[in-house]
Amino acid sequence: MNSPLKGHPSTHGDSYQLNTTNLFRQAVVTHPEQEIHHRDGDGQWRTTTYAATWERIARTAHALDDLGVRPGDVVGVLDWNHLRHFELYWAIPGTGAVMLQMNLRLAPDDLAYVVEHSGATVVCVDESLLPQAEELASRCPGVRRWVVMSDKGPDEISTTLPDPVHHETLLERQATTYDWPVIDETSAYSACYTTGTTGRPKGVFYSHRGIVLHTMMWAADQAVTDRDCVLMTTPMFHAQCWGLPQVAVQARSRVVLPGRYSAEQIHILADAMVRFEVTVTNGAPAIFTPMLEHLRTLDPAPDLSRARMISGSTEPPLSLMRGYQELTGARIIHGYGATETTPLITSNRVKPSLDEVLSADEQWDLKRSQGLPVAGVDIRLLGPDSTFLPHDGTSVGEICVRGPWVTESYWRAEDNDEKFHRGYWRSGDLGVISPEGYLKITDRLKDVIKSGGEWISSIDLENALVEHDAVREAAVISAPHPQWQERPVALVVATDPAGVDEEDLRAHLAERFAKWQLPDRILVVEQLPRTGVGKVDKKTLRSDHSGIYES
Repeated sequence: MNSPLKGHPSTHGDSYQLNTTNLFRQAVVTHPEQEIHHRDGDGQWRTTTYAATWERIARTAHALDDLGVRPGDVVGVLDWNHLRHFELYWAIPGTGAVMLQMNLRLAPDDLAYVVEHSGATVVCVDESLLPQAEELASRCPGVRRWVVMSDKGPDEISTTLPDPVHHETLLERQATTYDWPVIDETSAYSACYTTGTTGRPKGVFYSHRGIVLHTMMWAADQAVTDRDCVLMTTPMFHAQCWGLPQVAVQARSRVVLPGRYSAEQIHILADAMVRFEVTVTNGAPAIFTPMLEHLRTLDPAPDLSRARMISGSTEPPLSLMRGYQELTGARIIHGYGATETTPLITSNRVKPSLDEVLSADEQWDLKRSQGLPVAGVDIRLLGPDSTFLPHDGTSVGEICVRGPWVTESYWRAEDNDEKFHRGYWRSGDLGVISPEGYLKITDRLKDVIKSGGEWISSIDLENALVEHDAVREAAVISAPHPQWQERPVALVVATDPAGVDEEDLRAHLAERFAKWQLPDRILVVEQLPRTGVGKVDKKTLRSDHSGIYES
C-alpha cells in the first residue's frame, strides 16, 4: 500500500485518544439515571442504573489491579449475557488490559487453544460454566488466576479450579471511583477468535480506536438515541455482541441483558421485547423465527413499530420480514459483517432514489440482500485473476473489505498473506455489487457447488427453500457424485414434520431453478448442526453425507 499523502498541519486535537472508557464516563455524566434491566442467574429480572453500574465497573478495575493484571495482559471472560459480563466490557479494557471473549460453544480443545494462544493469565467464569472451566484448567497452564462470578456466596460454590477467587468478594472492599488511565488508542481493547477459517481458530485483536469509531458509525447508521431500549440478543462473546453494548452506552439508551437462555427459552427474548418496549436488538433468523412464533401467541399482538431488529448470519426469509412487520410493525434490517470486521460493514435500507422505481415486491426482495456499505468501509470484489471487478450486479467475486475497524492481520498466524490482498481482508464470501451499491452474497467460496463443470449457489437454493411455508430452516451442501463431480443435497427442518412433501419442495424450487440445479436428495432433519458461533456447520454436514450419491 502507498504511504498516505501528508498535507498542511491541522490544529485539531489529534492527540486526544479514543478510549472506550470515555463512552461510559460521558454517559454517566449526562444520564446517570438511565436504566439497565438484567436477568440474574435465577432468571429474575432486576433493574440498576448507569451510575450504579459505573461504580461497580470501578470496583472491578480495582479488583483486577489487586489480581496483578497489568496493561497489555489478557483477561478471559466465560459468561452469558449477564450484568457482570457487561461490566467487564468496560473494566478490563479501561485498565489497559485486553478482554478475551471466550466462545463457550467451542470444543474443549479449541477453547483451550484460544486461551493459551491469546496469552490469557486470568479468566473470569460464570458459576454455571464451572464444568467447562474445570476441564480447561489442566490444559491452560498459562492461566494463573480463576475468578468465579456468582450471586451465591463463596462458601456455597464447589469447584476443582486451582485457587479460585470469588468475584463479589473481590469487589466488596474496593473503592467506587477509579483513576482511569489514558490509553494509546491503537492498543488492544479486546480479542475474539474466529472459527470461520480453516484450521485452528484465528485471533482478532480490536483496538480502542477501532471500537470507538465502529460504535459512532453504528449508532449513527441506525439513529440510536437515549429514547431507545437495546436488547443484547446475540451472545456477548460473539464479535462484541455485534458492537451493541458500546452502541447502547454511547447513545445513552436503556439496556436489556437477558442473561442465560437456551434454544427452548427463546420466549424470554420475545417477552423482554414486549415488557421493556425494546426498539433495537440483534440476532439471526434462527433466533428471530421462534421469537415471532411466540409473539403470535400473544393477544393482543404487541406494538413493536419502533423496533429495528438487526439480522445477520443468513438472509432473512421474506415470510419472516413480512411476518414481523404485519404482526408487530417491527422492521428486520439485514446487515453483513464478521469477527474480522468488528463486525458491521453493511446495512440494508431502500434508498430514496429507488422508492418510485421499485415495486413493493421488488423493495422487499432488495431488503433481503446484505445492503449498502456503512460509512467508513471500502468493499471490493476480487476476481480469480486478483483484479477488482466492476459493480455491475452480475460480476461475482470474493468480497474484500478495508476500513478503520477491519483487521489487517490475524494474531500470530502463519497464513496472513493468504487472507489479505493489498490491505483488504478476504472474506471467503462470494458476492455481487449492484450499480446502486447493494451487496448481495451469492455463496461461500468453500460452499459453492460445481456440478458437471457448472456452478450452483447453495445460498440461492437455501433462500428459496425457506420461502416455502413448510420449511423453517434449510442447508444445501455438495456431495461427491460419480458422474457429475458434485451434486447438491438439501437438508430441511420442517415447521411441521408431518407436512413436508419432497416433491412439493422440488416443484417449488423448479419455479426458479433449472432442472440440473435442483438437489437430487432432500432430507428432512430434526435440527441442523451448529458451529461455535451458531452458524450451520456445513463441514459436519458434508462429512455426514459424503457417501449419499455413491450407492
